[in-house]
Amino acid sequence: MAVFTTGEAVALDLPIARIPTRAAAMLIDLLLQAVLGALLVVLIFAVLSNLEPDTAWLQTVALVVFVAILVGYPVTCETLLRGRTIGKIVLGLRVVRGDGGPIDFRHALTRGLTWVIVDFWSLGGFGVVAVLTSLCSPRGRRVGDVLAGTVVVHDRARIPLPALAVAPPWLQGWAQHLDLSGLTEDLALPIRQYLTRYPTLTPEVQHTLGVTLVDAVCTRLRVPAPSAYPPLQILGALISERQRRTLTRPRARTTTPLLVGASSLTPPPGPVDTTWHRPA
Repeated sequence: MAVFTTGEAVALDLPIARIPTRAAAMLIDLLLQAVLGALLVVLIFAVLSNLEPDTAWLQTVALVVFVAILVGYPVTCETLLRGRTIGKIVLGLRVVRGDGGPIDFRHALTRGLTWVIVDFWSLGGFGVVAVLTSLCSPRGRRVGDVLAGTVVVHDRARIPLPALAVAPPWLQGWAQHLDLSGLTEDLALPIRQYLTRYPTLTPEVQHTLGVTLVDAVCTRLRVPAPSAYPPLQILGALISERQRRTLTRPRARTTTPLLVGASSLTPPPGPVDTTWHRPA
């Protein structure tokens, strides 16, 4: 599993595809490419047989078929099938961007060209480069994935719904008036991890780490931290407001429910049951 942060500032855990399943998908694609290449060669030579082509023509035809099959097949399939080839469909794999989004023609073309030139055929030693780079990459990426900014994941595994923070009502007004431009991803990520893992932390770590994160984010935003509130509530309010501003779909606003039964005028100083809810 690897954490992907989407453009809506939501963290997703996606299962990474490793070498065995990717190799099996590639073998299926190679068999299909061999069949398509043979059919294409027979068709072209049947057309050119009456023209009595010379050696230059035959070499040109061979080069065109080679490029069309080895590069055109994966690029076309991954573009039209949203990151999948026939082999990936059979094995349940999909190519996604580094943030978990779908790829486009640019990503597919970069992966296809690098696969032929660097990862496998021309300079790759029939897959040695691809295997070595995948083993050295935490996300199992070959050179083409690194250059294209993509990752191959399993799309048949059950992917958990993203966790969205819930702001306590008594801190919503405070968070809504803040300028959160200084709350960049390098600071938001450890805060989300703190909120997600809060129930598994010891009380000492909950307090110490929470105070450290509150001091860091308030220093970055240049605002004083609200007094008499635990770090759990302050950090939850900040992340909730950040997600509310970045989620543009109308339905996404309903995934941050208010805490019921609390007065915004007399907020209780104690900790809330949880600040991390799953959308229904």
